[in-house]
Amino acid sequence: MTTYTDAPVADHSAKGRSRKRWFAQVGWRHLVGVLAVAFSLFPILFVLSAALNPLGTLSSTDLLPTGGVSFENFTNLFDKTAFAHWFLNSLLLAGVASFASIFLSALAAYAFSRMRFAGRRVGLLTLLLIQMFPQFLAIVAIFLIFTTITDLYPAIGFNTPWGLFLLYMGGALGANTWLMKGFFDTLPKELDESATMDGASHVQVFFRIMLPLVAPILAVTGLLAFIGAINEFLIANVFLTNTESKTLAVGMFGLVAGERNNNFGMFAAGTLLTAVPTVLVFQLLQRYIVSGLTAGAVKG
Repeated sequence: MTTYTDAPVADHSAKGRSRKRWFAQVGWRHLVGVLAVAFSLFPILFVLSAALNPLGTLSSTDLLPTGGVSFENFTNLFDKTAFAHWFLNSLLLAGVASFASIFLSALAAYAFSRMRFAGRRVGLLTLLLIQMFPQFLAIVAIFLIFTTITDLYPAIGFNTPWGLFLLYMGGALGANTWLMKGFFDTLPKELDESATMDGASHVQVFFRIMLPLVAPILAVTGLLAFIGAINEFLIANVFLTNTESKTLAVGMFGLVAGERNNNFGMFAAGTLLTAVPTVLVFQLLQRYIVSGLTAGAVKG
């Protein structure tokens, strides 16, 4: 008489080997991903708990709110500080500076990539060398220049977003130009030549053919420029001293510079609101980055 007692044991052993093989090939990646998400969520949960803590102090803040939930810190942030002005100043400055730097960098990158002219190589090397030195090294010279500019043209001097805008433009053009030039170099020159043969000018080639094809690098540089401008602190702290002219970075630092423990709740509430524009910009540009990387730009 035949027995099948070994079949369940063999089946259980096969399932065990299958699970081990799955964990060795794929499962450990899920484990690493879960740990990475937990590690990244830890500071967000702490800041959220501090923002909702009705006591509003650093010493009373835990990972999870234990003293109740309140929006008093958000109310105090707008009532007791000039947070609304800081927020609008940062949005205006970061938005205009990122758009202008992308546009001018794209123009320069197109010229360096597609045209041959005297001083082209020297200009590229100069842009590269300038990026090796932080802009803050020239802060004394810039301060003296803007002291004179403030006396002659107060609209673009100290305590104005336009003066700070000019400074940000000078620091961002070099890096963005090099990034975009490398992307322009990957596009076949036959596109330019065929469009020129059809009677298109350089302006038409640039706006109608090149810009749509380099949308991914425009999105990346735009996002980096926006984040860099909205988070910049050192230069803004030197040039912006009036309360209503400050940016988010400078104004938020002032909340915890003197009374870190007492104002920590408002500071945490402000950091949550500060992250909203960056998240929205990332979500807006994400589809351009993904579509540009997954769709072929040139057929053939």
